[in-house]
Amino acid sequence: QVQLVESGGGLVQAGGSLRLSCAASGRIFSRVVMGWFRQAPGKEREFVAAISRTGGSTYYAGSVKGRFTISRDNAANTVYLQMNSLKPEDTAVYYCAAGGLITNVAKSYDYWGQGTQVTVSS
Repeated sequence: QVQLVESGGGLVQAGGSLRLSCAASGRIFSRVVMGWFRQAPGKEREFVAAISRTGGSTYYAGSVKGRFTISRDNAANTVYLQMNSLKPEDTAVYYCAAGGLITNVAKSYDYWGQGTQVTVSS
């Protein structure tokens, strides 16, 4: 069982930066793939980024590649999402998720956090 708690969301102006954190409980953190997804009002949940168990492999959605960076600290049971050059279209609730495969498919992830709101003003 893995419990996930996101933090770090907030209001930022376009062009600004935020760093999201996702703290995981449980002993299996280093054995799970971690991902970030987001959901804007009226839209489906979409993939943002994923990172392998060791952190050696990462995978990004095209819309955030080059602006966002996913990383993890297995000693701290935490995954991060550094978001730079934010745009109003990045506004959404951001969720972290844990699963067995490094994939952009939401249903492949078994555990989800409650989400943190990110709002980017123009």
